[in-house]
Amino acid sequence: MQKEIITIDAAQTKKLGVALAQEVIASGVVCLSGELGAGKTTFTQGLLEGLGLEGPFTSPTFLIMKEYKREISNDKLQLQNVYHIDAYRIEKNDILALGWEEMVANKNNIIIIEWAERVKEIIPKSALWIDFGWMGEEERRITLSN
Repeated sequence: MQKEIITIDAAQTKKLGVALAQEVIASGVVCLSGELGAGKTTFTQGLLEGLGLEGPFTSPTFLIMKEYKREISNDKLQLQNVYHIDAYRIEKNDILALGWEEMVANKNNIIIIEWAERVKEIIPKSALWIDFGWMGEEERRITLSN
């Protein structure tokens, strides 16, 4: 599957994140790629909001990873943890040391990883990939694929 969406400003990019929260739950691992400032963090803020988490949400650029606890259990969904990882300054072994295998193995976790292309070799094949590209000063081309 591949789907392309154009957003015209940051608010619309964030709204897209909110709207795609249910699709993200189904994939478990969400990989975000694109140039610096292309909208990955703005989209993630919307995504986290759509998952029912409370902000403020900031990029884990210097922290590497943020963990959000969100206990949801109903007939459609069981969700325990949401992990937001920024792989810009780290390598595969750094993510593995954070407990990557355990995070991925738990089907009740959602993992959002910015700069995922830097650690592509450890990403599960079932991951949802979202690429952010500049079209203009505010416009973004957002491509979803798995």
